[in-house]
Amino acid sequence: MAATGLELAERTLHLADGSTVPYDGLILATGVRPRRLPGEGAHVLRTLEDALTLRERLTPGRRLVVVGAGFLGAEAAAVAWRLGARVTLLEPASVPLAHAVGAEVGQVLAQAHVDRGVDLRCGVTVTEVTEDGVRLADGEVIDADEVLVAIGSLPNTEWLEGSGLPVGDGVVCDEYCEAARNVYAAGDVARWYNPLFGTSMRIEHRTNAAEQGMAAARNLLHPEARKPFAPVPYFWSDQYDMKVQAYGFLRGHDEVAVVAGDLAERRFVAVYRTGDRVSGALAVGMPPKAIRQWRQAIASGAAWHEAVRSEVSATEA
Repeated sequence: MAATGLELAERTLHLADGSTVPYDGLILATGVRPRRLPGEGAHVLRTLEDALTLRERLTPGRRLVVVGAGFLGAEAAAVAWRLGARVTLLEPASVPLAHAVGAEVGQVLAQAHVDRGVDLRCGVTVTEVTEDGVRLADGEVIDADEVLVAIGSLPNTEWLEGSGLPVGDGVVCDEYCEAARNVYAAGDVARWYNPLFGTSMRIEHRTNAAEQGMAAARNLLHPEARKPFAPVPYFWSDQYDMKVQAYGFLRGHDEVAVVAGDLAERRFVAVYRTGDRVSGALAVGMPPKAIRQWRQAIASGAAWHEAVRSEVSATEA
C-alpha cells in the first residue's frame, strides 16, 4: 500500500486507500525514479526487467542511442557494444563526468568508448524522443532502433508536500539521518549532512543505501546512543576491460593528482583534494589494494600535501 501523506504533529501516515497509520518512529526509504524526456518508447534502467528487455532488443547491428554519459549510460554503452550494437552516446557536458571525476580522468574514460567505435558526442542537448530516435536542441534527429535515457533521477518526495518535512533534492536530514522528531530517512531519497566531509550529500549507490538503512534504524531505536552517519562513500563501475573504483566524495574537488600508474594506459590511481585534505580517490585498472589504502587517508582527514608527498616518494623509491 502506497503512502500518500504525512502529518508530523499527529504522527500519522495517510495511505492510498484512504486509511491512516499512526507511528512512534518512521523511516522514509521511498527511493528515486528515473528522469525522462518528452516522447514515448525510450528505455530506462531501474529494474532487472528493464535490463533484460533492453538486452533482448540489442541484437548485432541494431542502433542504440544512449542519452547521458554518466556511469549508468557509460556502462550500458559498453555492454551494448559487446553485444554488437551500433552505439551513439550523447552528453551535454564538454567532457563526460568532469563534474565528478575531473576533466582529465573524464577524458580518459570517454576515450575508451571512442577507441571502440562508439559515436560519442559531447556538448549536445536532447530535447525529445521521437519515433525514429531522438531530437537535439538544434533540430537534428539522430536515428535509432532503441533509445536509453540515463540522465539521472528524481527523489520520490512529492507525497510529502505540505507535511512540513524539509525537502530539497531529497528528504533533508541531519548527521543522524533525522529529518524531524523520530522521522529518519535512508537510501537514495535521503539528503543528509555528512560530518566527515562537512557537506550535505545524497548518494545513489547500493553500498550507501545498505549502510544508511542500518544507521537510521539504530539511531531511531536507540536515541540515547545515536551516532552520526559519516561514511566514506564507495562505488565501482565496469566498462569494457576497465574496472573503475572510487572512495570518498569527489564532487566539488579543488585538485586531482595521479599518484600511481599512467592516465594514457588507463591504469592509474588519482587522488582528490578539497581544501587542504584528501577527499577522494579513484582507480582504473588497478588491484583493489592500490586504492584501498586511500580509504583510511580519507576517513582520517589526512592533510593533502603530506599524504600525496608520502605516496609519490614511496612510488619513486
